[in-house]
Amino acid sequence: MASPQLEATRSTAPAAGGDTLLRVEDLCKHYPIRRGVFSRTVGSVRAVDGVSFDVRRGETLGLVGESGCGKTTLARAILRLTDVTSGRVTFDGVSVLDLGNEEMRRLRKRMQIIFQDPYGSLNPRLTVGSMIAEAIKIHRLAAGDAVRARVVELLDRVGIPAEYMNRYPHEFSGGQRQRIGIARALAVSPELVIADEPVSALDVSIQAQIINLLKDLQEALGLTYLFIAHDLGVVEYISDRVAVMYLGRIVELADAVDLYRDPKHPYTQALLSAVPSLDPGKRRSRILLPGDIPSPANVPKGCAFHTRCPQAMSICREQTPVFKEVAPGHRTACWLYDK
Repeated sequence: MASPQLEATRSTAPAAGGDTLLRVEDLCKHYPIRRGVFSRTVGSVRAVDGVSFDVRRGETLGLVGESGCGKTTLARAILRLTDVTSGRVTFDGVSVLDLGNEEMRRLRKRMQIIFQDPYGSLNPRLTVGSMIAEAIKIHRLAAGDAVRARVVELLDRVGIPAEYMNRYPHEFSGGQRQRIGIARALAVSPELVIADEPVSALDVSIQAQIINLLKDLQEALGLTYLFIAHDLGVVEYISDRVAVMYLGRIVELADAVDLYRDPKHPYTQALLSAVPSLDPGKRRSRILLPGDIPSPANVPKGCAFHTRCPQAMSICREQTPVFKEVAPGHRTACWLYDK
């Protein structure tokens, strides 16, 4: 039987396609490059370079891209775990970047993150129970015996026996640690959960368990997910919509079904061609991209992908394409669709 505290977090929000919960507008995070005795700024690493998207209440937006493309930096910038160079983040109508410390502290109850590394994200000096209870006490969500009851309820919800609450992180497997990380994120009854590659460090069989757990929790608690990953198979399974990121920018955004069936951007086409399939009807001709992804400290002029794109044109080398709708609900940044 679910506790009153957890029952209160169940949402009556509409399914994907409803109102916007999170809006990111032209977000940039540039790290200065300093050299010399006087540490003069000689350039910048453009980790996130003008990203815009919405996350609808109750949906899962998948964010995919190669390692180093800026996915984790984007997640941390949204939550203000790192400073932002420019842009705007709006959560449920509130401008996140304009909030003071106390206002931001209150908002953090509604926005939480599940970290990638289940080994490094848990404090080895705290028991599982005290780790989850800490968040509850800090935000004054319960006191006394109610704290322990809430911890037991959360552990049960993620599949960890209550009698394990006095154990330390090193006594658990990787999958169990990630379940504990999920319980910790849920402790403050958030509306938005950013899952930063939550299964990439786990075995394949354990990945499926964690993904199914996240889907069950979303249905039970009305959660909204920004799900970050580089495994396209996992993203296809869990996501309502998918955004593809390359070198600090989103190059394509569409419903998951549409994007996997008919990818528009050459980069997305190359990514999907690498996904193995046992169904002969779904196999794609392999697209091999030449060279390596450029450094975010030296982003190519024009379209950042033109140095590897098999369909690059002269305009791609000179002008940055506009991120626009090329089909209903399907947006991409590519000169191939300039009409």
